[in-house]
Amino acid sequence: MSSEDAVGELIQKAYSKLGAADSEGALQSFDEALKIDFDHPEVKYGLKCLIWWLDHIKRADDFREAYNKGTFIISQWKPYYSFVDRFDRHFDSCQLVIRRYVFSVALGYFSGMLGEGVNEHSPDLLLLVGRCYKGVGNYGESLKYLEQAVRFKRDDAETLSELADVNALVAENRTAKALFREAFFADPQRIDLRSMESELIVRLRDRVKKMGYEGPELAEWIPVYGRLFRVFSVKRELKQSEVSRLKQSIFALENEINCSGESLLLKPRLINRYFWLIDHYENTHDDSGVVVVEDTMRKIRLIDKSIYNWYTR
Repeated sequence: MSSEDAVGELIQKAYSKLGAADSEGALQSFDEALKIDFDHPEVKYGLKCLIWWLDHIKRADDFREAYNKGTFIISQWKPYYSFVDRFDRHFDSCQLVIRRYVFSVALGYFSGMLGEGVNEHSPDLLLLVGRCYKGVGNYGESLKYLEQAVRFKRDDAETLSELADVNALVAENRTAKALFREAFFADPQRIDLRSMESELIVRLRDRVKKMGYEGPELAEWIPVYGRLFRVFSVKRELKQSEVSRLKQSIFALENEINCSGESLLLKPRLINRYFWLIDHYENTHDDSGVVVVEDTMRKIRLIDKSIYNWYTR
């Protein structure tokens, strides 16, 4: 067996160990591979990522309660993204097993709490457990807990986006599109774009990112282009109370932009609400809404002519 084949075999062994939550075994396999080829990029990458997580998971011991241990581990994803973004090269297979391992550790802390009746009705716990099951690849269990969480948090963008993502992962694309549309309307800043796994939303995110948007601004433009690209194409009929709140929200955003001049986040958020208002009147075929639609289209043209041209072409 060549040294290259031996290293490749050890890498796969490390991934297999990590997938089984055997971090010590994975470390040992990576170390053996490093002795054969000290400069192997995937070995060095995997070892650095694993050591980073082992150091941070160990910090969870500072907390007494299992819930706090699990939530601390989940909270470390954002600093981890900052860490891996510094690498010039990335290995998706490594990130997949790292993800499975980390979420399995967090799930271990939460699972002991699920049998306690009161906690079965805790939306925060249900969301965390649903996220963990998604992370380890058990989409059936993930759906069960996320659907329960949404019953308590119907307007929570984070919960809706996680449920949308899992629906997309199990090929329930119509439901996923409707839920993503709702989530990005509720609050784009509450959605963890890096935690999304489904091709449906990842492709949209990457496509909008290539247009030059990043950070908080990226999240605000995703629903706008999601509408233009016909990804967020599944809509529901709004209740009259929702229409009233939508109009109030539009009025407030228009005033905020006029008073402050700030538009990086407010402009796409307002355009998305304009789209919702137009969709409402077009779906209800309300003749009285013709004037509203025409006026709204005029506002879109004034605020962003390129979006207007794209929408009307």
